[in-house]
Amino acid sequence: MSTPLEVEPGSQSAQPEAVLDGVKKIEGRSLWQISWTRLKRDKVALAGGVIVLLLVLVAIFAPLICKAIGITPNDFNQKLVDSSLQTPIGKLGGISWDHPLGVEPVNGRDILARVIYGARISLLIAVLATTVSVVIGVVMGIVAGYFGGWVDSLISRLMDIFLAFPLVLFALALVGAIPDSILGLEGDALRVALIVFIIGFFSWPYIGRIIRGQTLSLREREFVDAARSLGARRPYILFTELLPNLIAPILVYSTLLIPTNVLFEAGLSYLGVGVRPPTASWGDMLSIASKWYQVDPMYMIPPGLAIFVTVLAFNLFGDGLRDALDPRSR
Repeated sequence: MSTPLEVEPGSQSAQPEAVLDGVKKIEGRSLWQISWTRLKRDKVALAGGVIVLLLVLVAIFAPLICKAIGITPNDFNQKLVDSSLQTPIGKLGGISWDHPLGVEPVNGRDILARVIYGARISLLIAVLATTVSVVIGVVMGIVAGYFGGWVDSLISRLMDIFLAFPLVLFALALVGAIPDSILGLEGDALRVALIVFIIGFFSWPYIGRIIRGQTLSLREREFVDAARSLGARRPYILFTELLPNLIAPILVYSTLLIPTNVLFEAGLSYLGVGVRPPTASWGDMLSIASKWYQVDPMYMIPPGLAIFVTVLAFNLFGDGLRDALDPRSR
């Protein structure tokens, strides 16, 4: 046996609180705090996020910005256009203090104002279409991954069918077949709703496959077995236990899906099935620029650069967000 420790009379043993006094307490961090710390270290992703935020603000406050600058998107300035050549007067496409990016050929509409207003259409359609596809894809993916069996087989074959659709050709045919007014919608509202439906309804299988794969892994975890053993119903398990653990891939894929939809909307507008003129759209501006690039090549740069910066910013931010939310990254 060991000899008991002898304590001198009058001495006092140190209390645990006294020993720990002055020692910095270690606080636990949640997954979101850890992810935010990782994201702050990625300067490129932060730069992309800042650009995305600025684009959103420009789209929201487009009327106020144009009013403050003193430009309008649809006013004709034919006095700034050469009547014989139908090209802007002056160098570099008619760039001046009043028109920082110049004016369009033929009608002389301000390019900067149309680029700013074009951001509203592109981001509005991209965000709404992404929301529709994410909602449908997440629901179908969770149901297919959790239930398995014939339910999984049916939804998976449905995904294959939608992925086999020639989306561009279908959009061209559908836009041409839809009347000018339907369900109380007409004009630009009808075109926006139609494009959102086409993109969102036919692109959900992409995220649906990802969510299905994640659900197949999560349904075997202990917390799902615990909820099932306590008598939890299937909707509770799907949307209370599984869905919160799928937020990370949903956020990451959404940020990568938005630029894809921006490009798709621009492509439809370029082909003439997007919003109707005179509503500004980046794709429509590129379509007009393609007819005048030999005599006015500067007109192609602003809308093309706007699309390039938007897609690049979303992709950079999405890549950084994916790395930040990946628990296996260091």
